Formats: sequence, structure tokens, C-alpha cells
Amino acid sequence: MRVEIQRRGTIEVPLPAYQTEGAAGMDLHAAIAEPVELRPLERRSIATGLSFAVPPGFEAQVRPRSGLARDHGVTVLNAPGTIDADYRGEVSVVLVNLGSEPFVVAPLSRIAQVVFAAVARAEWVLVEELGSTARGEGGYGSTGR
Repeated sequence: MRVEIQRRGTIEVPLPAYQTEGAAGMDLHAAIAEPVELRPLERRSIATGLSFAVPPGFEAQVRPRSGLARDHGVTVLNAPGTIDADYRGEVSVVLVNLGSEPFVVAPLSRIAQVVFAAVARAEWVLVEELGSTARGEGGYGSTGR
């Protein structure tokens, strides 16, 4: 799949790239000129300096980086964030610090990853009754632990 990408702003960030042969995601970098501190429970939108032209029938999902989550409690607040095929603005990442210590986002640091996924469009069909299943209307925890 080919995806058009454009650099935005004055900070030249690295283009996203797969780090290993089997990687599903590509890292996004912070397009910031100065370090940004995230205090515990604080959230901030961090620019990536990039815009994408996601092909029709796909979305780009912005996901957390596992190392930031494990080591610092920093994650993507609306994970996964969706970049729709018709969006052409700059991609930003809403980071939140769920850790107990302040975390500093350094300029050009890797802050999230982007994964492309196919999108199926649904067509609603209004019915009087839904078909039955073994689970039925059992909600949270109804299938055991």
C-alpha cells in the first residue's frame, strides 16, 4: 500500500518507518522545539509534524508505544486514535501520563506508533428481533473470568 505523507511546520521529523521485518507499526516522533513535561495525570496534544493521505478503505490507527507505557506510564489517551481516509490535517497524539512521576517528552522522541487497517463500512438493518446466541444478553463478566 502506498501512502502519501507530507511534512508540516518547521521541525523536520523522521518519516515513520518499520523498525523490524515483522513490525506492524511505525513510530511517530514529537515535532516539538522544546521539551514538554507531562505531570502525573496530565494530558497534552503533541504534534507529529506530518499529514497522511490514508487510502480509501483504510484507517491509520495511532497507538501507544509499549516501552513508554511500561517504563513511565505514558500512553495515548484515545487509543487507538483513528486517522480517517478523508483527513488531511497534521496528525497529533494526545499523550497522558498515568505514572507517578513527571515525564519529559523530548524533541523528536518516539511518542506513538501508527498502524494501517482495513475498514469495513456497515449498513444498518432495523429489525424487530435479533437472532439468539448461547450468551444472549449476558454483559460484563458473563462469560467467566
